[in-house]
Amino acid sequence: MSVAGHRIIVTGASSGLGASAVRHLVGLGAHVLGAARRLDRLEHLAADLAGAPGRIVVHRADVTVDADARAMAAAAVEAFGGIDVVVNNAGSEVQAPIDVLAESDLEGMLRANVMSVFLCTRAALAELRRSRGAVINLGSTVVARPPRGRFGYVASKGAVEAMSRALALDLGRDGIRVNVIIDWAGSIKMDQAMLDQLTEAGVKLERYRPLRWYNLGRMNNRTHRKLLVVDGRVGFTGGVGIADQWLGTAQDPEHWRDMHFRIEGPVVAQFQAAFNDNWVRTTGEVLNGAEYFPQLKPLGDLDAHLFISSQAGGSDSMHLMYLMSIAAAARTLDLAASYFVPDALINKALVAARHREVRVRILLPGEHMDLATVQLASRENWGELLKAGVEIYQYRPTMLHTKLLIVDREMVSVGSTNFDIRSFRLNDEASLNVYDRAFAERMTAVFERDLRQASAYSYQAWSGRPWTERFLEKFVLPLKSQL
Repeated sequence: MSVAGHRIIVTGASSGLGASAVRHLVGLGAHVLGAARRLDRLEHLAADLAGAPGRIVVHRADVTVDADARAMAAAAVEAFGGIDVVVNNAGSEVQAPIDVLAESDLEGMLRANVMSVFLCTRAALAELRRSRGAVINLGSTVVARPPRGRFGYVASKGAVEAMSRALALDLGRDGIRVNVIIDWAGSIKMDQAMLDQLTEAGVKLERYRPLRWYNLGRMNNRTHRKLLVVDGRVGFTGGVGIADQWLGTAQDPEHWRDMHFRIEGPVVAQFQAAFNDNWVRTTGEVLNGAEYFPQLKPLGDLDAHLFISSQAGGSDSMHLMYLMSIAAAARTLDLAASYFVPDALINKALVAARHREVRVRILLPGEHMDLATVQLASRENWGELLKAGVEIYQYRPTMLHTKLLIVDREMVSVGSTNFDIRSFRLNDEASLNVYDRAFAERMTAVFERDLRQASAYSYQAWSGRPWTERFLEKFVLPLKSQL
């Protein structure tokens, strides 16, 4: 669907995320009303966008105030003759833009047939379902409504409740086929009522490798892939799951730092094949035909492919991909890893990279770590790396859940794969590899922005850690392959 000509409100438009949305939308030819409490940044942005294909109108508004939200809607209607989409960058706690627009004939104003609906209140969901419009929350996405999708994710309560409701009400009852795979072990704590709501609405839900007497030998081989495929044409992957800790923008320790990626083009067929791999093993059904594998023309200039691994299809393939990437590095290696428990071969490869004078920077979680045993198992081997000159940093603000590898600012690998033995040898994983210098530079800038919120960890700090920590490291070391 073309964005050109759409009439869009962007709240919180002076923030970095909001300004990026405005710049992108106006560049695509949309008519945008940018609303913010302060207009100085917005006015500069409007000046920068003079001559862009679209149009920008700036408006001062505090969208937590009902009167301001009403005035914002009226200004957009006056400027553009109506409203197609509201991009709400004010946070999930702010309901005014949605609720006030609902009072102002939301059904009449929101007419866009957009691909996704993201919103933050139940009332808004009901209004938008009737209007078929869209409110997109940049900072706090909790509900998604693609027209047709295949999903694979690990989930928990809160965000899951919203996702379940959206899928059940907006997808299954519309006659749209939805296939969902969740890992059996990873979903044990999920509320069965939520899952029942999905299946009752017609969503085909499967648990990957549930506990059975005949598959005890495969119980330790789980799917960790995070894939969403829409109509066989749009793919999503990264570190984000469907859970409460991903509802924010890493603004506090309860909301994690993570990245997720949307991609189109021929590589999406590989996303669909990766989902099919788990689906066939679970159901025996092959998802095929143009509905799942449409003809895909190249889009953009990036070369990319999806690299998958599994116990059945070659458990060492992801491990070898990382080893070869490290061995190929000639100048720089940047790694952001939520769980860093490398084996002896990976450690040796990283040390060898330093001997080739490759700069190696590793960004890891700091005090905000969800699995303390992983951090203990990881730190026991840091000494060798630090002594070789590997730079290790610990992220301060919140839990770092990013999975990112950048090699020589030429190749980028992102996806579900952790830098640990479980991901390398046991789990089903999927990583998107992109070969493009400009994209690698952009990801390096993101990496370095995170580094500015991290503390360097020195060899002196490692050698001076207390004996209690050293003892616990030795205790968890035999378990490192299972972490």
